[in-house]
Amino acid sequence: MATHLKVGDPAPDFSAPVTDGSTVSLADYRGRKLVMYFYPMDDTPGCTRQACSLRDTAGEIAARGAAILGVSAQGAESHRRFTEKYALNFPLLADTGLVVAQAYGVAGSGLGGLLRQAVGVAQRVTFIIDEAGKIAAIIADPDCPDHGEEVLALL
Repeated sequence: MATHLKVGDPAPDFSAPVTDGSTVSLADYRGRKLVMYFYPMDDTPGCTRQACSLRDTAGEIAARGAAILGVSAQGAESHRRFTEKYALNFPLLADTGLVVAQAYGVAGSGLGGLLRQAVGVAQRVTFIIDEAGKIAAIIADPDCPDHGEEVLALL
């Protein structure tokens, strides 16, 4: 498993800027489900397939009471370009210091984790957080092209 968190654990709080420059925190999503997915890097093949899969199922995900939030270590400007290029319909959180990734246990550990942190990339892991702020599901090895369908199956 790529994280120390388990289903039923409280989701770690966070506060960081998103694509439009505003700041969001876990508390902003209280009362609805949150699909919070960590991905390595904007505009790379796997990350693009994953983001586009979520974009294409965002309406169905919202109909099931959930919001989507992507998280990676690139800054808000990189996220803005990625969002515009692929018409993403959800915010991307700029975790430039991997602080949120570390809180969720997806910055990696051991030598591999140190390498990930040195180059500024998190592991690819998705957390579904329930309305009360608890982890409802973890997708530790997402299927990038079909990630939206994976998420829908768990909502």
